[in-house]
Amino acid sequence: MRHDTVNALKTLDPSVDPDFTRLARLAARVFAAPVGLLALLDDDRLWIYARHGVGIEEASAENSMVASTVMSQDLPHLVVSDAPGDVRFSTDALVMGDPGARFYAGAPVVVHGQKIGALCVLSPEPRYTVEEGELAELADLARLAGSLFELKDEARVRARMAADLIKEEWRHALTLEAGKVGSWVWDLRSGEIVSNDILRQMFGLPAANPLHIDELMATIDPGDVEAVNNALGSTFEDGGDYSVEFRVAATGRWLIGRGRVYQRDGAGKPLVMMGVNIDVTDARAAAEQTRLLLRELNHRVKNTLAMIQSLARQTMRQKPDPQMFIDSFSGRLRTLSEAHALLSERDWSGINLVELIHSQIGPYLLNPLEQLVMIGEDVQLPPDHALGLGLVLHELASNAVKYGALSSARGRVTIGWSLFGDPTSRIEFTWKESGGPPVGQAPEAGFGMRLIHRSLDKVLDSSVSLSFPADGVEARIAMPLV
Repeated sequence: MRHDTVNALKTLDPSVDPDFTRLARLAARVFAAPVGLLALLDDDRLWIYARHGVGIEEASAENSMVASTVMSQDLPHLVVSDAPGDVRFSTDALVMGDPGARFYAGAPVVVHGQKIGALCVLSPEPRYTVEEGELAELADLARLAGSLFELKDEARVRARMAADLIKEEWRHALTLEAGKVGSWVWDLRSGEIVSNDILRQMFGLPAANPLHIDELMATIDPGDVEAVNNALGSTFEDGGDYSVEFRVAATGRWLIGRGRVYQRDGAGKPLVMMGVNIDVTDARAAAEQTRLLLRELNHRVKNTLAMIQSLARQTMRQKPDPQMFIDSFSGRLRTLSEAHALLSERDWSGINLVELIHSQIGPYLLNPLEQLVMIGEDVQLPPDHALGLGLVLHELASNAVKYGALSSARGRVTIGWSLFGDPTSRIEFTWKESGGPPVGQAPEAGFGMRLIHRSLDKVLDSSVSLSFPADGVEARIAMPLV
């Protein structure tokens, strides 16, 4: 215990604290002695914490008068008249070395109930008589040294706690700032609010002026004031946590307020409330976007399932053979799947025309660099337009593979398009095959032909026309872009 106490006191720097040096000097004056010491016993060493009339900083505790003063259980003080002649202390380091003591008088210093050292006086001359008053004053000074140690140690602990508290407050403030959280403390008696700068910025309030609850409430959107008041009233009456969402009138941004009554009087009346505000505008927008996407996805899934059912029925009528049905239906189903995948990646905002062409025609090309020519400025197609045009391109490409230009490596498909309107609101799209087998008369209108004509039924004011000149099939498609 003494060892721990002494080690704790070593953190107190005597070089910047003259109070203990004054005590050592006063003790020397009481006895008219040249040397006064405040020495702490640490295991087998004496640590000279404060000194007067001598320059030593430590000494051995072996056969030490100071150690004997500390270790004696009930000894109020120790007086040695002539140390060299005393067999107990003749080899004391303070006797044999500096300051060459012969006379010694010391009183124990007690800190937190532990004897940790002694306040003592030394003289190179022997002294055989000591007055009781001198010993009493030495004991008082030793007790004062113990009290000073306790007070200074307590002050050190408090200073450390204060520093830790300041660090914690800074960490808390930085955390709130990093999280863009506005914090506040509301004195309900005066109406005054103490807040951080982030909260003032949220409500569009000046940074320097004092803040009153009425000023803060005036910034809330009138349509949300009742909800805020109801939430506060419930917190005041029921003691539950305050939680409400509201808009700031000037900006329209959504904030969530959370808080709790921190202090009440004897009658239960709320006195102080603390809380935070968080800007949730972006989160609400994201949630709303998600809801819109889910509704859109639900709509698209229903339409797609209806389209798949129709494709299956019509394909089965035209291709009753199971293998032929699977081959034909799988290609059309893949077309829908690829278009849906592209739309999903873009949150159903649309697909670029060039990307749609590559996805639907690319797999059929024997020589991609030579067999496909595109002429036109890329444009984004709305979802319904992309799904319909994707089916048209699939049917044209699959027919070209079976009967037309894509049935040989020498064949070519040229796709061109032009934009019209101001602002651009319409596209006219052409498909032209060349280099393939000669085209005879127009084929019978099977399901593939009907599918080409009907794929854009959901796109109002659109049209599809096919022609069969001898050098290759041509298709012309016109549709709006909105």
